[in-house]
Amino acid sequence: MDEIINLAPQRVLEIGPGPGVFKQTAALFDIHVETLDLDPELKPDHVGSATALPFKDNAYDVVCAFQMLEHLPYEVSLQAFAEMVRVSGRYVVISLPDARTMWRYQLQIPRFGIYTFLVPRPRLKAPVHEFDGEHHWEINKRGYPLDRIINDFTAAGAKLIKTYRVPENPYHRFFIFQN
Repeated sequence: MDEIINLAPQRVLEIGPGPGVFKQTAALFDIHVETLDLDPELKPDHVGSATALPFKDNAYDVVCAFQMLEHLPYEVSLQAFAEMVRVSGRYVVISLPDARTMWRYQLQIPRFGIYTFLVPRPRLKAPVHEFDGEHHWEINKRGYPLDRIINDFTAAGAKLIKTYRVPENPYHRFFIFQN
C-alpha cells in the first residue's frame, strides 16, 4: 500500500483481487481502485482475462497484481504483464513469490533504533519447481532466476524502478515499473 500511496494515482486497476483487501484498504486513503478477475464470484468490478484487458491504452495511472502472475504459466504471465503495461499510463506494481530463503536479522542500536535486514541462505543450486496446482513458477527456482524475470518483464516496455523484499514476509518480492 505504501508504494501505491507514494505514486499518488487517480485511478488504479488491481488484477486478481482475491478477497478485496487491497481495494478496501486503498479506499481508506481515498484511492479509487477498480478490480478485474475471471471469476465473477469474487465480485470484481470487471470480469475478464488478464491476457486481454478490456481497457484502452493508458486507462489507469497504476495497474497492479499481487501474488497473481505465478498462477499463470510463465509465457502467459508475460502476456498478462504486457497487457498491464499497455493499460497503465504511469506505473505497474506487482509482487511475485521469491523462493530464495532469506534469514531475517534485527539489530538494535541505542538512540538510533532497530534495523532489520535480510541475508540470503547459502545454497549450491536452485530447487526445481513442481507445479502444486497453484503456482506454475516462482522466482529463484530452477529456470527462473531473478535476472531472467527482470529481463523478460522489462521486455514488455516498462522500466524497472526498484525491486525488493519486505522483512515481514520475505517470500513476497515487489517490483515497481514505470511506463
